[in-house]
Amino acid sequence: MHNQTRAYSLALLSIAFWSTMGTAFKLTLNYLNPGMLLLIATFTAFIFLGIVILIKGKSTELREITLKQTINSALMGLFNPFLYYLVLFEAYNRIPAQEGVALNYIWPVMLVIFSIIFLKQHINLISVLAILISFSGTVVIAMHGNFSEFHFSDNTGVLLAIGSALFWASFWIINMKDPREAIVKMFVNFAFGTLYILAWNILKGNITIPPVLGFAGAVYIGIFEMGLTFVLWLTALKLSANTARVSNLVFISPFISLMLISLIIGEKILPATVIGLAIIVSGIVLQQYSQWRERKV
Repeated sequence: MHNQTRAYSLALLSIAFWSTMGTAFKLTLNYLNPGMLLLIATFTAFIFLGIVILIKGKSTELREITLKQTINSALMGLFNPFLYYLVLFEAYNRIPAQEGVALNYIWPVMLVIFSIIFLKQHINLISVLAILISFSGTVVIAMHGNFSEFHFSDNTGVLLAIGSALFWASFWIINMKDPREAIVKMFVNFAFGTLYILAWNILKGNITIPPVLGFAGAVYIGIFEMGLTFVLWLTALKLSANTARVSNLVFISPFISLMLISLIIGEKILPATVIGLAIIVSGIVLQQYSQWRERKV
């Protein structure tokens, strides 16, 4: 199979897995609290990534990690998986799954903003307009399209969903400055993340024996949200002649997620959710177009 065809196949498989996550989060939270869900999922991803490293013969690279890189991994593990998923799962515990999927999708916009602030990247008027467009989409979703009164379905849940995007963008800013291979970084990040969430659960008194369905759901999330899917996605990006060809496919994911949420969970998908998500994505696409134009100049 040609490399580009393989890249598309792996990318679409990754998107298919990621598209199930809104449904998986919501269903699993019926059986587990956010802390226990994250502990099982993170530990599962840690074990899975460890197996991948052994199969790929990357274990020697773990012994070459410097103190500075270890500290960097400890910081990255704090943002992802610990803070990002803990906040995201708590958001899903409070708001409808459709809102969680759509609001969390603001993270590429947060990444652009953080890149401007922390990496001193240039911003033009088109980028500013793109950011404003995407943020307006989050308002449409959060307010269910009802602008007659300023009221969200769950103020805390909405803020947590948007806040999770802040943690994810923060993680990627730190990650971009670390030259280590992605799989190795992820494994060490998840080692620290597992320790953080274990300590959190002990302090909160959350440690319980999970029911079978809850445990199965958390393992599924650990593999298909945090572990295998990232390996497939990174491989797709590596095989692709142009990463933009693959990365743009990710815009399909939230819309498939909404369909699955409707079919499996039975949530009635509000028109405001679809419209708001479309607005967010249009802002992200406009931002990418702006960056493409600047590279061409």
